[in-house]
Amino acid sequence: MSSEHVQLDYPHAEPPAHDSYIEVAPGVRWLRFPLPFALNHINLYLLDDGDGWVLVDTGIKSDISYDLWRRHFEVALEGRPIVRVIGTHFHPDHIGCAEFLVDHFKAEFLTAREEWLMATMLQSETSRGAEKFWAAFYRSVGLDDEMLKAVATRGENYSERVGHMPRPFTRLVDGDQIQIGGRTWHVIIGTGHSPELITLYSPDDHLFISSDQVLPGISPNISVHAPEPFGDPLTEFLDSCAKLTALDPISYVLPMHGRPFYGLHERLEELVRHHGERLALTVEACRTPITVVELLPIMFKRKLDFQQTQFAIGEALAHVNHLVVLGDLERIAEPGQPLRYQSSTS
Repeated sequence: MSSEHVQLDYPHAEPPAHDSYIEVAPGVRWLRFPLPFALNHINLYLLDDGDGWVLVDTGIKSDISYDLWRRHFEVALEGRPIVRVIGTHFHPDHIGCAEFLVDHFKAEFLTAREEWLMATMLQSETSRGAEKFWAAFYRSVGLDDEMLKAVATRGENYSERVGHMPRPFTRLVDGDQIQIGGRTWHVIIGTGHSPELITLYSPDDHLFISSDQVLPGISPNISVHAPEPFGDPLTEFLDSCAKLTALDPISYVLPMHGRPFYGLHERLEELVRHHGERLALTVEACRTPITVVELLPIMFKRKLDFQQTQFAIGEALAHVNHLVVLGDLERIAEPGQPLRYQSSTS
């Protein structure tokens, strides 16, 4: 269907209250659950499937989330069951309640294999096993001893916010098509923010559930983590942005944070431009050798809390690793010292 012959009238809606919902398109209900972070909410979407519902993402594991879900069994679900739960990626706010909901409704759980494996790995990681591993990673970026103590139990934190991964699960791959309530959703895998992030696109109705791959107002966190300290997720993210330009530009984007919006292609261009500016800033900052931690106040002008500092470290490292791959930065390793980075043209 050509976009030039389509007039969309999906609403520019205000966010729903936590115990309510908004129908943002026929058969698509928008829920918003609270999060205990600076980014204080997550959007979830219920897709009408006739006798039941397909839920896209679940909220973080918490008593607050569980209480809201029990209320929504009658409010948003109107007494009908959730028959399938789609977890777009492994982050706690997206799959934290998956076990609770799958067990309650005996629902099918669908996700990407790498997302399921990542979640399962993190749940099995204990603080004792993670302490040296994460400490070595954070020492390499230049954290001081006080901050190293604070992050030593990072691995244990995941299982506090995510239930056990449902078993068995149904694997989704790029190019799959899912029939839900007479509507066909195409699975498009995005990368960079997580290994195999699931987005869903309905070409007939020009609806795009973007999860965290495309967000309004903020850039998805693109981070390097301890298991793969020299990874280059930024290349993956930029490649995914290019891939998504194939979607119809008039699509109505349903993100997991912020509000639904129009202007997909413009937003993709903004995200690419944002990272280009960050890369240029990083090259300039590295005219003399610098650690990732020393780079943080240059890349992030606002005051960062503990969680935001962790995200900022991962994001800064993603940019320097990308520049090392491109040959624009050199990685300097000296015994007993954190890694430093220097512009190749210095």
